[in-house]
Amino acid sequence: MATINDNYLKLKAGYLFPEIARRVNAFVEANPEAQVIRLGIGDVTEPLPAACREAMIKAVEDMGDRDSFKGYGPEQGYAWLREKIAVHDFQSRGCDIDASEIFISDGSKCDCGNILDIFGNDNVIAVTDPVYPVYVDTNVMAGHTGDINDKGEYDGLVYLPVTAENNFIAEIPSQKVDLIYLCFPNNPTGATATKEHLQAWVDYARANGSIIFFDAAYEAFITDPNLPHSIYEIEGAKECAIEFRSFSKNAGFTGTRCALTVVPKNLIGKAKDGSQVEIWKLWNRRQSTKFNGVSYIVQRGAEAVYSEQGQAQIKELVAFYLENATIIRTKLSEAGLDVYGGVNAPYVWVKTPSGLTSWDFFDKLLHACNVVGTPGSGFGAAGEGYFRISAFNSRDNVNEAMTRILSKFK
Repeated sequence: MATINDNYLKLKAGYLFPEIARRVNAFVEANPEAQVIRLGIGDVTEPLPAACREAMIKAVEDMGDRDSFKGYGPEQGYAWLREKIAVHDFQSRGCDIDASEIFISDGSKCDCGNILDIFGNDNVIAVTDPVYPVYVDTNVMAGHTGDINDKGEYDGLVYLPVTAENNFIAEIPSQKVDLIYLCFPNNPTGATATKEHLQAWVDYARANGSIIFFDAAYEAFITDPNLPHSIYEIEGAKECAIEFRSFSKNAGFTGTRCALTVVPKNLIGKAKDGSQVEIWKLWNRRQSTKFNGVSYIVQRGAEAVYSEQGQAQIKELVAFYLENATIIRTKLSEAGLDVYGGVNAPYVWVKTPSGLTSWDFFDKLLHACNVVGTPGSGFGAAGEGYFRISAFNSRDNVNEAMTRILSKFK
């Protein structure tokens, strides 16, 4: 009989979002008349920008002509898209990132997990708590952890608590760690990081030979001109950081799938024999072997994001979701709840009232208000007692959800 990867058996009984879906489906089945509003999973609701749609339609037409037809594309992504990303997203902000250091993919979630393919099993790994579950679960799957304890923490990981007491900003660890996951604007707390805070992390990483995995999936929601959008705005970051970005939330590509990872060519890792190895070469080898690239049609749609029309449309789209976040913050505060985030970020982080657990509050909102959010405990032990509300929904649904909550809690 074929054996399995036993590391999968260490995982919690259910990934957070499937468990939410199970509870919601059970409620809907028992209450078919209920009009459930879902503010849990961070999926967008508004249509793709017109510039992207038009570019994709044109690309489909290209595929109908032998002269413009495209078969297998470059695994790293078409140069015309990578060059626009380098100029608009990085060089315009003073980041010395070249198009050759950018890899196009079908999702930053995928890349955050796949990047572990090129790193060894003996690294000490640090994650914030609460944390986007993918960072933890992919390390469990890869065999980088021990078993889970009663608090929901895995042996072998270094957890950095982020709570209201420290303004949801993790302290630099006192011990040496090798791989560090940072996400700003943060999922799930909505917290942001100053240049000074990121400089402290970069300084730590350089001093300890660590590598930072910087998830910037929500950078488009930063409106404060003093906040950095990229880790590469920080001096020395090219020597110690890999950045993940996505078109999912700024341009609505959650169902279309396009993202990117930046691996600087001067980023160095160490082999078991002590020799130095260029990380870029390993990631390029991994992608060339295991990935056939993102479709030509989707990449043309992503390219249109950088057109004048596309820039105006995604700015409007981001502003729409940020206004949703403002409504949620305001109304939940009126309901007497303690709220955080929702500024420069599409997530609002709520303190559960009356000592309710995260899942108890989930069930109360679902049953009393027919509103779905995300229990904080699903993001880690330090998330217990908190709750995430997503601004990704229609304006009508956001307003209706807040009306329902106010009627029950105010």
